[in-house]
Amino acid sequence: MEGKGSRARERMRLVALEERLSVPVERLRRSCDPASLPFESTKEVEPLLGTVGQERAISSIEFGVEIGSGGFNIFVAGPSGSGRTATACTYVEQAARAQPVPDDWVYVHNFEDPYRPQAIRLPAGQGGDLAKRMDELVEAARREIPRAFESEDYERRRNDILTQLHQRQQALYSQIQESAKAQGFAIELTPAGILTVPLVDDHPLSTEEYERLPEEVKQELERRGEELRQRLEQALHEGRQQEKEATEKLRELEREVALFAVGHLFDDLRDRYREHPEVLDYLRRVQEDIPEHLEDFRAGPQQPEGLPAALAELQGSSREEHLARYKVNVFVDNSGTKGAPVVQEHYPTYYNLMGRLEYQARFGAMTTDFRQIKPGAVHRANGGYLVLDALSVLTSPFSWDALKRALQTRESRIENIGEQYTPIPAATLRPEPIPLNLKVVMVGDPFIYYLLYHLDEDFRKLFKVKADFGPDMDRSDQHVQMYAGFISRQVRERGLRHFDRTGVARMVEYGSRLVEDQGKLSTRLADVADMVVEASHWAGRNGHELVTAADVDQAVAHREYRSNLIEERIREYIEEGTIIIDTEGSRPAQVNGLSVVDLGDYSFGRPSRITARVSLGGEGVIAIEREIKLSGPIHSKGVLILSGYLSGKYAQRYPLALSATLTFEQTYDEVEGDSASSAELYVLLSALSGLPLKQGVAVTGSVNQVGQIQAVGGVTRKVEGFFEVCKAKGLTGEQGVIIPEANVKNLMLKDEVVQAVRDGRFHLWSVRTVDEGIELLTGTPAGEQRADGSYPEGTVHHLVDARLREFAERLKEFGAPAERREEREKLEEKAA
Repeated sequence: MEGKGSRARERMRLVALEERLSVPVERLRRSCDPASLPFESTKEVEPLLGTVGQERAISSIEFGVEIGSGGFNIFVAGPSGSGRTATACTYVEQAARAQPVPDDWVYVHNFEDPYRPQAIRLPAGQGGDLAKRMDELVEAARREIPRAFESEDYERRRNDILTQLHQRQQALYSQIQESAKAQGFAIELTPAGILTVPLVDDHPLSTEEYERLPEEVKQELERRGEELRQRLEQALHEGRQQEKEATEKLRELEREVALFAVGHLFDDLRDRYREHPEVLDYLRRVQEDIPEHLEDFRAGPQQPEGLPAALAELQGSSREEHLARYKVNVFVDNSGTKGAPVVQEHYPTYYNLMGRLEYQARFGAMTTDFRQIKPGAVHRANGGYLVLDALSVLTSPFSWDALKRALQTRESRIENIGEQYTPIPAATLRPEPIPLNLKVVMVGDPFIYYLLYHLDEDFRKLFKVKADFGPDMDRSDQHVQMYAGFISRQVRERGLRHFDRTGVARMVEYGSRLVEDQGKLSTRLADVADMVVEASHWAGRNGHELVTAADVDQAVAHREYRSNLIEERIREYIEEGTIIIDTEGSRPAQVNGLSVVDLGDYSFGRPSRITARVSLGGEGVIAIEREIKLSGPIHSKGVLILSGYLSGKYAQRYPLALSATLTFEQTYDEVEGDSASSAELYVLLSALSGLPLKQGVAVTGSVNQVGQIQAVGGVTRKVEGFFEVCKAKGLTGEQGVIIPEANVKNLMLKDEVVQAVRDGRFHLWSVRTVDEGIELLTGTPAGEQRADGSYPEGTVHHLVDARLREFAERLKEFGAPAERREEREKLEEKAA
């Protein structure tokens, strides 16, 4: 009778323990009462403007926008789908609207150094105006200059200059003839030049007659001929000077006529741009250059007859290219900009970011000029804001270094990538750099931010403002209402069905389930928006005018169905026995641990059998996965913590003489994380004590060296995963999951699991210590340590302690002969 009474008391104690550690049904999931929502449907809810739950990030963005010092560029860090880019753009655009419109930039031909095009700054809108007016000036010059050279005044003045030249040259020639005749010579003009011919009685001597002259006469003729040639050279020099003066007069006349023809055009432009010295200087250079290239303006459209077509085309093209140097390349045009520009570059390649020099194929050669200088995103955003995706910038060759260099020097130099790496330097354009005054907003994952911060010293100096987007926000009434506003905005923007209050309430619960926290809501609004779209679709399929909670549940279920093929296959393998998982009975040194399989778009909980074997030895606790390099560092840490627990708990009065192996059965991938360390400890204690563990109870939770159970991740998925396995193999009413008490707030279980717990077909317990967990699994008291370090008989710790003491004594027995043998060998060596 006493044995039956003892078993009854033990049974009552165990029931009381299970009731005390059982998680209340109301804490398995935090529901949202539709009646608490102050609307009937989202038709009554104002659409949310901006983002929700990111007060810290918004404050940082506002600070980064307001501060004007260099280096305070902004890095927006946050998970994808949190609205980080849209939020950053929204607040940057709001700030930009209140700021002045930046200036235009144009490139023009540099008449002093054609390889260095000149950059000119102009007020917004005037860059295009200057380009238009310069085109009009050239067209007017092409009309007016030929017309001016066809005028009677020009012809008269030109003829006067030529007539004067002819008269002076005739007078000079007559003077030379008379001087030659007085010396007894005649002058003949030949293709080879001017010849002096001796005269006798006013008749020129022939060669034969000259040869018959006496030598004295010849010498005299030679002397006089030499003097005449010197005077002829002086006369010829004077004639060339007269021609040069006449040519200069003609050129001056042409310059005067050309300037008269277009001078009024330049006067109008100078008056218009009188407040811009760079433009005035450029106009002066153009005005000086036009008279030097009048052939480009005077050439008519008709080509000489018989000229080959290719040559005619080349001549016409060459003329147009010459005239193109008077054009203006509008590099940055802010004529249509309202406030400061905000440029979001989705493809930040080097050229898209920093601009480029384009080349054109002309008659088999690649050519370029200042008109082919094209702007990049940094130029379009100059004076405003440039929004970039951090990963795209970092994965685009040369973009990150070029961007840093531009921000450091605060100017942009346009050069093609090939110029930096060509083995033979080639002559090409070197456009004048443009000063930069812009703020860069980079958007990326927190991992990228920390990576750059630690590995790139320049990054710390250039991006001093971090706007951190959190993955979640408090589940307050205010944020719930904002969630409803976000749903309302999605419905209106995408033309979806409105949600009734039950649908909104279920979306709020879905937001908590995404972050697995009853007190939080997910800020990954992209995922929430996708679910809004899917729920609206199913509402239409179901013939509902408004989206209800049932439609949201159907959308969630169908999304899981599209992705859970692997989960179902694993469950089938467990059900048919291919993967061995026991869900009934008790087994020593064997327990069901829980892990999460993450497939990217879907994650699920999977039970794994964990087994232990113990023996006499000194190796300590060995994880088989760690020995074969299938264990991650965190899992290895958890295994070493088990050794610390055993040493602190049992090895204070005797050495720990233990060799134990732990393994996850039928797992062939790397094991990482310490969420199974409590399960590994339970199975180790079971192996040492010989007490069987309940196979219908799965375990998750990490353990520290003093035996406290710590929180882990994915607890909701783990519970649901084991529930599905138990349901497939048959619910007995004895099955359940042990979780850390710190994880209760993370439970957002499906309604099916909650109902099974409510009906007593499934259980959930939360524990704070190893002792509570081992009592649930074995049904045996853990045992409190006495003052002398011992444990009460019949407890788990007493059995473990006794087994470890036995191991130590047996190891001592095996080791004693060896010790005596070593002492004897030492004495013999000493005697020798």
